[in-house]
Amino acid sequence: MLSFLASKPPLKDLISENYIDIHSHLLPGIDDGAKTIIDTKKLITALHDFGISQFITTPHISHYVWNNSAETISNKYEETKLLLQENNTIIPIRAASEYFIDDWFESHLKTEKLLTIKDNYVLVEISYQSVPIHLYKTLFELQVAGYIPILAHPERYLYFHKNFNEYEKLKKAGCLFQLNLLATVGYYGERIRKAADELLKKGMYDFTGTDVHHMNHINAFDQKLKIKNIANLKEVITNNQFFKF
Repeated sequence: MLSFLASKPPLKDLISENYIDIHSHLLPGIDDGAKTIIDTKKLITALHDFGISQFITTPHISHYVWNNSAETISNKYEETKLLLQENNTIIPIRAASEYFIDDWFESHLKTEKLLTIKDNYVLVEISYQSVPIHLYKTLFELQVAGYIPILAHPERYLYFHKNFNEYEKLKKAGCLFQLNLLATVGYYGERIRKAADELLKKGMYDFTGTDVHHMNHINAFDQKLKIKNIANLKEVITNNQFFKF
């Protein structure tokens, strides 16, 4: 087992110099990510040292937990850019959001313009506890409104592990998949690592993201990969070039 792991590279070695990160929580004091501008600078500097060249950071909008809005995120983004410049940290960064699909979101998407990663691509997440009742209805309405949904970290929804056909159903419903890179080193546990490996094997991922919140996440990039489908992972990492700005 040890020799098997020793043959695999650390995760950070797979990050190319032109990698575009489309999922992170770097804006300070706005959700469960960076708390202060000092935290933000540390996280961005560490990620940049891996080779990440551009960031599209995605604070949570979850009405009942993190009641952010396009306005509060945009204001925090502008404030953060200025503070980073004052600290001589000039790295390309933009802000979008990670939207939590619930009844509030279902109504919100009909009345207000969403913060997208690029063009009409919007990052969404769902409950870790159970499948949202109106999930497929909401995904349909997102697309009717002109958006392309990207589901954040599908490997982390344990209830889908019991029936991988649900992943196929989501893809057929027009949902793209974004892998959390740390799943490949087992950061979230063995079940999630196995699900990520299987989804990679089946070629179901479209993009990747760091989903970095804090320095523990940064440190985990030093761990060796624990998946088999490394070639597929490299290909999906390359796909993020689509979001270059």
